[in-house]
Amino acid sequence: MAKKKNIWKLEYTVTLFIIVSIVLILLPVSLGGTMQANLISKWNERFNRVEYMASVIKANMDLETEKTFEKAKPEDKDTLVLQLLKPYLRIDTSRQVPRHYRQRYMDRTRVLKGQEYYFSDVYYAENNVLVGIKYLKPESKDEPNYMMMFDLNGILPPNTWGKDIFGVDIYSDMSVKPFGDGMSMDALSSDCSPKGTGVMCSYYYKIGGAFDDKK
Repeated sequence: MAKKKNIWKLEYTVTLFIIVSIVLILLPVSLGGTMQANLISKWNERFNRVEYMASVIKANMDLETEKTFEKAKPEDKDTLVLQLLKPYLRIDTSRQVPRHYRQRYMDRTRVLKGQEYYFSDVYYAENNVLVGIKYLKPESKDEPNYMMMFDLNGILPPNTWGKDIFGVDIYSDMSVKPFGDGMSMDALSSDCSPKGTGVMCSYYYKIGGAFDDKK
């Protein structure tokens, strides 16, 4: 009888060990998936707010402000748009973003100075979100005037495009489009993967795309 009891205890211990091992293996994946889902939800909410902000600015834009933007030198336009967006995004220019803050693409390569999606001007906004603004020097009305990026986690990791960093183009008519708007689903899916930059996730997630970590 004691022998059977010992065997039962051994089987119970082995079963419990297997269950705990499976939970420990799956837990990081589960937490990672939940975190990513929360960030995608936050991005959708942020984009909707930026769209609304742009519509309000357009409705209240007077001729004098428009002329000021038109006459301003390219190097001064980042400052002008910053002053315009400041109250809407609650940007705090008195706080310095740490020098160690770095951004990465989804393929883990670093975003380098001079690249298209590098932002030299990054500021703290509400809820410690980091906001970047860049004037693009458009050559036609069909091209965006500004780019904006949002690091929803602030200085906290992963600081990666397509995970906690997303971006939009802003046009002269104050229309707002997420990065990747107009690209094919295959191209979006390819970029929004560990082999891509993750930049185009900004639009991919807006249209219901799902992250595939196996590509």
